[in-house]
Amino acid sequence: MIERRPFDSLGGADHGWLKAKHHFSFAGYHDPKRVQWGTLRVWNDDTIEAGTGFPPHPHADMEIITYVREGAITHQDSLGNQGRTVAGDVQVMSAGTGITHSEYNREPGVTRIFQIWIFPDRGGEAPSWGTRPFPKGERSGQFVTLASGMPGDEQALPIRTDARVLGATLKAGENAEYRFASKDRHAYLVPAMGKVEVNGVALNARDGAAITGEDLISVTALEDAELVLVDAASGA
Repeated sequence: MIERRPFDSLGGADHGWLKAKHHFSFAGYHDPKRVQWGTLRVWNDDTIEAGTGFPPHPHADMEIITYVREGAITHQDSLGNQGRTVAGDVQVMSAGTGITHSEYNREPGVTRIFQIWIFPDRGGEAPSWGTRPFPKGERSGQFVTLASGMPGDEQALPIRTDARVLGATLKAGENAEYRFASKDRHAYLVPAMGKVEVNGVALNARDGAAITGEDLISVTALEDAELVLVDAASGA
C-alpha cells in the first residue's frame, strides 16, 4: 500500500522566521489519522529565515535526524557540541536521558531542512550528537544509507532504533529500487525536489508517501529529483 499525502494537505504554521509544514501531528496541528507511521513520529518541512532559528530547548527519549536541503544549520548543545551541517548532509541527535540544544541559520539566505523524529528502541542512555558529510555523487542513481540503527550499516550515522534514513538523487528517467526486510515495515518517502513515481504512484516535490505491505519500491524520476526515505519498524 502506498498512500500519497499531497503537500497541500499537510498541517503547518507560519511564525514569520519559520515556515513549517507537518507530515504528522505536531505542536498546534493535530490529525488523529496522522499521528505517526510505525515508529516514525515527526517529519517537518522547515524553512528558516537568515539569522534566525530555534533557541535552546530540551528533548529526551527521541532520535532526531536533520536533513539539510538548502543552506546550512548550526548546532550547539548542552554537551558542548558545536557544528555546522550543510545542504545534502545529515546530523543526528540521540536525545537519550536529556539534552538541550539550539539550531540556527547563520547563513545569508534561507535554510531548508527536513526534521525527522523516530522513537528509540531503548532508554536510559546518555545523549549524543553527530554529523557527517555525504558526497552527493555516492547517492546518484541509488539509495544510500545516511543514518541507521540496523545491522550492517556501520558507515552511516548511528541511531538507537530499528530504522534507516536514506537519500538518493535521480536524473530524469533514472530509476532506483529499495527492498524491505519484511512487509510489515513502515516507510515514508518525500521528494525534496522533483516529480517521481513510486510503484506507479505519482508524487510531486515535498509530497509524502506512506508505504507499508510492500516487498520493494521502484522509484522513477519524472524530472531531476532528490529523495529522502525512512524505513521504520511497525511499532507496538
